Parts: sequence; structure tokens; C-alpha cells
Amino acid sequence: MHDLELTEEQVMIRDMARDFARNQIAPHAQAWEKAGWIDDALVAKLGELGLLGMVVPEQWGGNYIDYVAYALAVEEISAADAATGTLMSVHSSVGCGPVLNYGTDEQKHTWLEKLATGRAIGCFCLTEPHAGSEAHNLRTRAELQGDEWVINGAKQFVSNGKRAQLAIVFAVTDPQLGKKGLSAFLVPTENPGFVVDRSEHKMGIRASDTCAVTLNNCRIPAANLLGERGKGLSIALSNLEGGRIGIAAQALGIARAAFEAALAYARERVQFDKPIIEHQSIANLLADMHTRINASRLLILHAARLRSAGQPCLSEASQAKLFASEMAEWVCSKAIQIHGGYGYLEDYPVERYYRDARITQIYEGSSEPASADCPRTASLPGLINATAPAMPVAGACCQRVMNRSRPSSVTSKATESAFLSVMSIRLRTSS
Repeated sequence: MHDLELTEEQVMIRDMARDFARNQIAPHAQAWEKAGWIDDALVAKLGELGLLGMVVPEQWGGNYIDYVAYALAVEEISAADAATGTLMSVHSSVGCGPVLNYGTDEQKHTWLEKLATGRAIGCFCLTEPHAGSEAHNLRTRAELQGDEWVINGAKQFVSNGKRAQLAIVFAVTDPQLGKKGLSAFLVPTENPGFVVDRSEHKMGIRASDTCAVTLNNCRIPAANLLGERGKGLSIALSNLEGGRIGIAAQALGIARAAFEAALAYARERVQFDKPIIEHQSIANLLADMHTRINASRLLILHAARLRSAGQPCLSEASQAKLFASEMAEWVCSKAIQIHGGYGYLEDYPVERYYRDARITQIYEGSSEPASADCPRTASLPGLINATAPAMPVAGACCQRVMNRSRPSSVTSKATESAFLSVMSIRLRTSS
């Protein structure tokens, strides 16, 4: 099978997610944003469809196919509503992931089936108000008292914090050991010591609850230690691969939605007696937007395939997230520009897309540290096997597009042909 082809299962998942997103999510996205909350019935439906258990194997109640299917589904959900994409991605990567990869059999039996079916939602409590995610500066402490852990501290920017039934909480258990003194815990949010202080008012993804949390003498059984004592940093970092693939797919979905809105508007808006899409400057801009979207999808699918094969892919996932998040902001900005003054109004969705896209450069590793995880090489081995001879030419064209320069007249046709042959193989941006 060609590297760029999707399997029948992957196509089925993508199409199911697309149909559900367009009919059940998109019509309500604006209302949910104003309410600051995603409808509970919709979240339950996500669970029923298996979209909240896509990283969990069937034996634990999940719907795992591979990370390609997961990335495709996140893209489709996010194209309809980025806030719902956040809920799905965070729940999957840092809610289900740590329990699946580090939980005991008892912990998995207790939580995984609930998480995979949406009967419980997960959140991830690592970041703190003064220290961000720096493990050696975290102030939350966990003290073992008899057969209980007692946790005290404060956490910030907790996605799903108000909705979640399970929190993955990181706390220092051995301060003298520095980074090796951090441990992870499973904390049911119904615990009276787990207090949601407030939901933040944000620039974008407003329907996604982002919370400040206090742990006040939060007592949990000793058996709720996740993984080994002192392995908290490893547990936190292990989620970067899947997490960054998810956020990259979210950014891609937002960008695609903005592009589709701009394309539709350009076909309808008439200036100087013709649709503005027939003006060369607008046509060129739309071509650039479409090119960057397709290039982003290639990076995401490559990282997802590596993750599915069990190969290390932090570098590739970081590249995908870095490129997709910055691409999304650029595409959404240009979509507003194509709409003109109307793009600045809440009546048109591109305004929301732009606000939603901005967060993808910040969470799950901001662009600056994420770039440090990217390789300093010019190629990605194994990205595309059958089309490898065309890649140098395609890469050159992509670079020229990114630099907004025109291909030379001598190589223009050959370059564009090679580039399109790589970028368009069975990777549709819309039906």
C-alpha cells in the first residue's frame, strides 16, 4: 500500500467523524462558545461513538485503531468546533494515556472503560501558577501518611478541569531529589480536597473549561500512586508525542475550516463585476493557504504512523505541532483578510477560528521549546517512500511558497507538477 493512502478503517473513521461534526457539532459551536460550555449530551454522544476511546485498546473498552485514525478524527471534530477538539484531545492523550501506559491492572479496571466510553472525563494537573511545567520548581507536595497520600498545592490551566471525573495530578514526593522527586497520582475530582477555584475567561476555545485548581489536604489511597514513586517526570514527558499529534491535528482542523469558509466567501463575493476568487491576488492567497494545510497534514500523518508503529516520534510530533500551529494562525488571519470587514464580525466564523487557533502555539509545549525538539536535518527519512524522487523538487516549491516567492520560469511547471503529485495523493481537505 502506498504510504499516503488511508486504510478502509481510517477512511471510515474520518468520514463518520466528519459527518457527526458537521451535523451535530458545527451548528451549535457558536452557542456553546457564548455559554462557555459544551453540551453534556454531545460529550456523551462522543463517548457512544467511540471518539473518546480512540487511544484505548478494545480490551479496556476502547476503540483503538491507530494514531492515524485518531488524528483524522481530531481534525474533523476541530474543524467543526476547536473547543470540542480540545476536550477530545486532552482527554485522550493526557487523560487516558497515563492510565493506559502506567496504571496497574486494578487502576485500569477502575478507570479505563469509563474514560474510553465517556462516562468519565480526564484532566491533567501539571502546570502551576508560578512555575509553569518546570518539574524542579513545582510546589505541590504529596506526603505519605499511613495508607494515604495527602496532597497540597495549586494547579493552573487545567483543561477539562470542571468537567473531569479523574485528574492526573503531579506532586513532589521527595524534594531533595529534584526532578527525580516528582510523582503522579490518580485523584477522583469528587474528592473534597480537589477544589476547582474558577474557570478562566479566554481569548478562544471558550467552550472548553480551563480551570485553576487547589488541592487542599486532598487525601487519596496509597494505591492511587500512578506508576513508580519518583517517575512523575517520565510519565509527564511520555505524553508529549501523542499530545502534540493531537494538538497538531486540532490546528489543522481549525485551519481547514477557515480555508473552506474563505473559499466559499471568495466564490460568492463580487467586486469589479466578478467573484473575488477570479482576482489573481485572492486566488494566489487561497493556493498558498491550501498548500500549507496539505503540507501540515503530511507531517501529522507521518508522526501518527510512527506512533502507531511504536517508534519514538517526539521529534516528528514536535515538527508537526510547530508547523501546524503556526500555519493555522496564518491561514486564519488570511481568511479574515479575504472576508474584509465582515471577517472581523462575530457573524462570520473566521473571527472565532482565528481566536481558537492562537492557543495551539501555546499548550502542549509552546512553539519556542517545541522547536528545540525538532531535528536539525533537512529531510524526514521514510516520510514518503514511493514519491521520494519528487520530494527535493516538492520541498523546494514548498519553501518558495512559505517565502511567498515565485518559482523560476524554467522550473515552474515541473516544480508545481511534482509538488502537487506529492501533496494531493488521496489527501482531501474536504468532501
